Amino acid sequence: MSWVIIGLAASTMLGMALVLSFVLGWANRAFHVEVDPRVDAAIDVLPGANCGGCGYVGCGEYAEAIVQDGAPINKCTVGGESCMKALADVMGVEATASFPWRPVVHCGAHTKDRLGRNPYHGEKRCSTANLVTDIQGCTYGCLGFGDCTRACNFDAIHVEDGLARVDYEKCVGCGACANACPRNIITMAPFKSEQLLVVECSNKDAGKDVKTVCNVGCLGCKACERASDMFCIENNLSCIDYDNYTIENLKTGLTAAKKCPRHRLVFVGKPTDQDLSAVTEEELPDIIVPKFKTTVDDTEWRG
Repeated sequence: MSWVIIGLAASTMLGMALVLSFVLGWANRAFHVEVDPRVDAAIDVLPGANCGGCGYVGCGEYAEAIVQDGAPINKCTVGGESCMKALADVMGVEATASFPWRPVVHCGAHTKDRLGRNPYHGEKRCSTANLVTDIQGCTYGCLGFGDCTRACNFDAIHVEDGLARVDYEKCVGCGACANACPRNIITMAPFKSEQLLVVECSNKDAGKDVKTVCNVGCLGCKACERASDMFCIENNLSCIDYDNYTIENLKTGLTAAKKCPRHRLVFVGKPTDQDLSAVTEEELPDIIVPKFKTTVDDTEWRG
């Protein structure tokens, strides 16, 4: 009797397996979706960092967007130019000139430079401190509690003496630090060269008001504007026209930088070999670079 029961059980399991195999085979044919082989090819080309710097959830979604929606092939900040060229080969298109995107911290005030600071005993996060109105006099400047540092997976940004600073040797341009900054003073910008001249301030207040809250903030004095066509003053803040940023104009830009009474016109990015050899026994100056938003609103391309 037991052998009969075992036989029936085995026959039932075999029958179920055959039925399920048939159902699964039918479902595979009925619901099969053709995948463009270029999607897999694009995924193989992309670095697989899934950092979101391209604006998509991950490399897979970006690859689908390139193939299916015609998304630009130059949005991978991690892969850079070599990745763009490989994607161009996959898509059969021409690779146009592309600049790597990197973050810029539009504030140059260290702790000692910030006036009107009050003791803060809350959670040591910028997002929380930003809700406190009187934590420091400048409502535009870096808060220095390191939300950007915690957001970076590449150890490329650190808070030094109360001010966020980017390590461009490690930075891949994923944009996580810019997304984490509650005051929007970290912005993403295309590097047209290893270093770019920028305005290291975000304060739009009048010069006399800036002096009451910061020792180094831009005064909107127009000295830079008078020295170079690259500069203009908008809302009391010096701005650089990066469409007009050329080697020829940069010569006058350097003159403007020397005339800045607050020394807020600085170069940012990677130091060149010449820079390094010139200061082998000195501490290198701060270096930083451009998309431009401020504390209180969004702004397109300022310095």
